[in-house]
Amino acid sequence: MCLAARERFGKEIEDMRFNRRQAMAIGIGGLAGASLLGVSGPALADKKEADEAIAKFTGGKTPIMGKVKLELPEIAENGNTVPIAITVESPMTAASHVTEVLVLADGNPRPGVASFRFSPASGVAEASTRIRLAATQNIVAIAKMNDGSVFMDSKQVKVTIGGCGG
Repeated sequence: MCLAARERFGKEIEDMRFNRRQAMAIGIGGLAGASLLGVSGPALADKKEADEAIAKFTGGKTPIMGKVKLELPEIAENGNTVPIAITVESPMTAASHVTEVLVLADGNPRPGVASFRFSPASGVAEASTRIRLAATQNIVAIAKMNDGSVFMDSKQVKVTIGGCGG
């Protein structure tokens, strides 16, 4: 800062300095004000959004429980990397095979977390990956068969915060 500016604004700048307690109070006040105005973190999907994604994927058909096996931990200590494995019972022949599997998490900002495509050349209808979960929620895997039928499995995963429950 040049000397003339320092002389002119020096007193105002010194008057604007805050101690740690004042800075913390201003920060907390800003957060409280933002929460009152409805400003918050990312919104979570609602059940309706997940149901809409299922209806779009299935073409309006109701999925039948069975044939799909969803493997997830009951409790995930870290929601950032939750292992998931999906297996669908199918002979994987040209006459009868899985064409696609959709995985949804109804509590994430966007419910669709993964999709997998299969063909008879796949040999087996199995897939595994790691997904990110925002909170404790239901995970749904829906398999679409080549004849148009749809099957599903669903499990709840409890995401803990720091291993202390959540």
